[in-house]
Formats: sequence, structure tokens, C-alpha cells
Amino acid sequence: MTPRQARHRFATATTLAAVALLAPLTTGCGAVEKALDCGRLAVEISNDVDNLTDAVSGAATDPTEADKVLDALDKDIDKVGDRTDNTDVDKALGDLRKAVDNVQTSVDSGKHPDLTPVKDATTELTNVCTP
Repeated sequence: MTPRQARHRFATATTLAAVALLAPLTTGCGAVEKALDCGRLAVEISNDVDNLTDAVSGAATDPTEADKVLDALDKDIDKVGDRTDNTDVDKALGDLRKAVDNVQTSVDSGKHPDLTPVKDATTELTNVCTP
């Protein structure tokens, strides 16, 4: 794991911990549960993005790995979308979906994709999932 990935995982874990610690302070169990779901799924998506980074780096050896990770990322994006009705989360998911589609297009074309928009959208999702 690169230092950047380690920082990213630490930041994601910190965000999830903050969600868990702040949950009792918020009102309404439904809102707390949704925030925790969003936070957990944001962590899953962050892990998918880390896996995507690794898969894209090794695409020359196994091009199917990037496709597998992109499929998992799509499923996790759908999970978050199904569990929220927050407009900020929806916007972050839309940005993430667009970035993932661009990566898929690059991978399908045999080009090295730019993962920066995916990472930026994941960071935004993590931020909006934090109460």
C-alpha cells in the first residue's frame, strides 16, 4: 500500500469513526441510521477506489481486474443511491458515476484512465456522508 493509499484509508476510517461517535448526538433514529449506512458505504466505495488504483496499475498484466473492480464500484454506488434521499449525496454519487463511466471508457479503449475525478468524487461523498 502506498503512503497515499494509507492516508486515504486512514481518512476514511476517521470519517466512519466520526459518524459513529456523532450518531448519538443527532435526533431521529432514521436519520442516524441513514448517516451510518452512508458512511459505511462511503468506506466501501473508498476501498473500491483503492482496489481500482491497484487494478489500473496492473492492467497490463490482467486487464479483467479493472473491469471486476469497476463492476463492484458500480454496485456500491447503487447501494448508496438506494439508501439515501439526500440531495448532496445524490450529487456526489452523480459525479462519482460520471467519473467511473469515464474510467470504464478509458479501460475499454486500452488507455490509462485518469483516476483523479474518481478520487475527488469519493472524497466529496465521504464529506457529505458525515453528519
